Order: sequence, then structure tokens, then C-alpha cells
Amino acid sequence: MHSIYQYQEFISDYLQSQYETKEPRNLYEPIHYILKLGGKRMRPVLTLMSAEVFDADYKLALPAALAVEVFHNFSLVHDDIMDEAPLRRGNETVHEKWDTNTAILSGDAMLILAYQYFEKYNTEVFRDLAKLFSKTALEVCEGQQWDVDFETRNDVTIPEYLKMIEYKTAVLVAASMKMGALVAETTTENADLIYDFGLNLGLAFQLQDDFLDCFGNPATFGKQVGGDIIENKKTYLYLKAMEFSSNQEKDQLLHLFSIHPEDNTEKIELVKAIFNKTGASKATQQAIQGYTLKAFDTLQKVGIDNEKKEKLKSFGENLMGRKV
Repeated sequence: MHSIYQYQEFISDYLQSQYETKEPRNLYEPIHYILKLGGKRMRPVLTLMSAEVFDADYKLALPAALAVEVFHNFSLVHDDIMDEAPLRRGNETVHEKWDTNTAILSGDAMLILAYQYFEKYNTEVFRDLAKLFSKTALEVCEGQQWDVDFETRNDVTIPEYLKMIEYKTAVLVAASMKMGALVAETTTENADLIYDFGLNLGLAFQLQDDFLDCFGNPATFGKQVGGDIIENKKTYLYLKAMEFSSNQEKDQLLHLFSIHPEDNTEKIELVKAIFNKTGASKATQQAIQGYTLKAFDTLQKVGIDNEKKEKLKSFGENLMGRKV
């Protein structure tokens, strides 16, 4: 197996080889722009890694990995429009750099381009990849809609929230890993187990993303810190704070999450103080750890040698940014 850095380089090189100048430029340039912004490329890395875990050449998995990366970035382009986000990976979002209509259309094109990469596989693998991809893409849309719906609800439960982030984020992480398994043509049991590993890792990742959105370093997080608070999103932090709060703190939170001030600085600081005071911050960190450990428990059941399990575990630990 290769290192994470090597997988990232393989993906970057393959992505570069796919670039071509096409017309109309205003359709394709935004696609090149968002893909060149990079990021960790966690999902396609998992596809290559999973293929090698099950004894396939990583090169076989490159088209599937790129399909995942293109789809993920398509969802980000549209998410940023919906969230009115100014930054993505520390750079202007596509709708800010161009305009909303261009971003919508370029995102649509990216979804179609993602499917085209599956055409490089034989009939059976193509069928399995496309079936998984369609299921996952629809779940991502369902998760995004729940996310939007929750902004105007004051009765969101923690199970509802966890289902939302499972669909919006975790299923794509899980599918990324299963695609590598499908390309490698391993057993159904192995493919399902690696999916479950990815699902729990994805849940931990999204909870951590929520945490960093509130408490992260703007210089390293790459997105606007406090964005979820500005958008009145009922994150795990918020729900735990509501669970642990006094009546006075609940009233204050409900008020803060019902307003849209011109300057959000004070609102963000007040909300963060409540998250810390109530223990919501600590509870969120414990949930991150819990899902990470659940992923590692699932990993032990996969039919691969211990050295490969350790490499996947190490990836999970690095992804969470700490040893657990």
C-alpha cells in the first residue's frame, strides 16, 4: 500500500490528465477552479486505499475515485450557494467568483461528468458502481434537504440530526470505500464491512467539522468560522446545549438562533460561551471519539491482514486530527 500523500499525488496527476480546454468556458472553468482548490481529497484517497486493501492495483480505481471527487465538489458548489458561503478552502466560492446561475449550471455538469467515469469499467463493475453511486447521490440530496429544513425548526432531535449528517456526509465517505472494494471485486461481506467502517468514520468526521466550524482556527479551517451559527443551523453542539441548558440559557439560545444581525460577532461569541458552559462542546468531542472507535471495531471484522487494518486505522486517526 501507498502513503496518503502518494494517493493524493496519484489523484492530482490523474485529475490533471483529464483537464482539457472546452467551450463554453464559463461552464468548464468553474469546474476546473473548484477541483484545483484541492483540499484533503479524503474521499478519493479512500477509494484508492480500499482498492489496494483488497489487493487491486490502485490505478484500476482512479476513474471511480475521480467520480467521487467530482461529485463531492459538485455538492459543495451547490451547498455554498444555498448557504450563501463566501469562502471554500480559503478561496472565493464559485458563485462569488462567477455568479449563482453559472455555479448552478457548472454543478449540474459536474454530476453528469462524475457518472461518465464509470464507463471505464466492465459491465458488471459499472452496474455495481452506478447502483451504489445513484443510491448515495440521492441520499446526499435528502440529507441536504433535511439540513435546510432543520434551520426553521425548533424541535429537531439528536437522532434526526444524526440521520441528516449520515445522509449528507457519511454515506459518501462509506460509498467511496465500497467503490474501491467493488473495483477490486472482493467479497460482498468485505464490501459491506468497509462501507460500515467508512460510514462511522464519516459520522465522526462531520461531527468534527461541526465542532471546527464553531471552534476552529480560521487560518487552517478554510471556511468561515461560525458559519453554522450565522445560518442558525441546529448542529450537534446546539442540540446538546439545549439538552443541558437551564431554562434561561435555552431561551437565550432560541433567541440567538432566530435572528440574523448585520454583525454576527457578538452572536457567535455568546453562542460559543453557552456551548462551553453547558458541556455541549465536551459532549460533541466524546461523540466524535465514539464514532471513531466504532469504525475501528468494524475494521477488525474485515477479511484483510493486520498490517492493512493498521494503515486504515492510522488514516482514521489522522483524519480526526488526534489519537483516540
